[in-house]
Amino acid sequence: MTLPMGFLVKQPGMLSLIQDAGRFGAFNIGLTNGGPIDKSAFHWANRLCGNELGVSTVEISIGGLALVAQVDSVIAITGANMPLKINGVAKTLWRSHKIKAGDTLEMGFASTGVRCYLAVAGGFTIKENFGSTATVCREQVGGITGGKLVSGDILACHQVDVRVEYKQNLLLAEQYWPSYEQEVVLHTIPSYQQQHFSSGQQRLFFSSEYTVSKHCDRMGYRLEGPAIQCDLDGILSEGICHGAVQIPADGQAIVLMNDRQTIGGYPKIGSVISLDTAKLGQLSQGGKVHFEPISMEKAHNLYHLALSRFTRTALVVCD
Repeated sequence: MTLPMGFLVKQPGMLSLIQDAGRFGAFNIGLTNGGPIDKSAFHWANRLCGNELGVSTVEISIGGLALVAQVDSVIAITGANMPLKINGVAKTLWRSHKIKAGDTLEMGFASTGVRCYLAVAGGFTIKENFGSTATVCREQVGGITGGKLVSGDILACHQVDVRVEYKQNLLLAEQYWPSYEQEVVLHTIPSYQQQHFSSGQQRLFFSSEYTVSKHCDRMGYRLEGPAIQCDLDGILSEGICHGAVQIPADGQAIVLMNDRQTIGGYPKIGSVISLDTAKLGQLSQGGKVHFEPISMEKAHNLYHLALSRFTRTALVVCD
């Protein structure tokens, strides 16, 4: 049997996962969405490679990934400030790079932000599980074996004739790069369970500063700050949306992320919009968080403004 060709994983880094746009329509069998934590960086990586926006990439958390190219291709890496070297030479993020078979790619460790996205021309050719390649380690679905990348894995992709198919490299101008700060404001749509939090508790929640605890991962971010009280002791388990802000018995908020469980029984004071869960997902332990209430209409406006900016921003041709 002929082995696939693409990129050989020399070092897997701290946590490197295959992610496409996510797995949808499988909540009824207990499978969550997965997909990229920072969807904007994910989309830019694919766009820089000329891909459809939702194709498979590698989400690199913290850093340390090293790959050896087995084919000629084009790559792009976007997201956290994570040093990139190709054959030992420092290269910039937020642009495409032509790669030759035998080249070595090495990622350092992030100085700001947490997650980067590595896209390749045409996307990685990974077999889908339940309609998606998105890796959710808890459920052991997606990716190559249902878990994080390990040394010796091969990230299969197509051979690219860079002289014919990709004659020029592309970059996103630096003024459009996001700034990954350690303090963010999370716009939050109040929950239908809002009435179970007194007006005083709601004011406390939306006026306080919270700190990202050590318990932060792709499933959820547990925050530390003033305890919020609710007049519900518990509720029947129900479906949970992306960005839901759960308030467990200890009163410390948990913002649920892409790999959240599909159902849960904690009261929810609101839901963080997807544009801002991406910002939260780039915070490391100790990062500061403020919540700001927002209407559903304003949330739609922010989403469509961001989409318009993305589609109207032109890439620059470079050497």
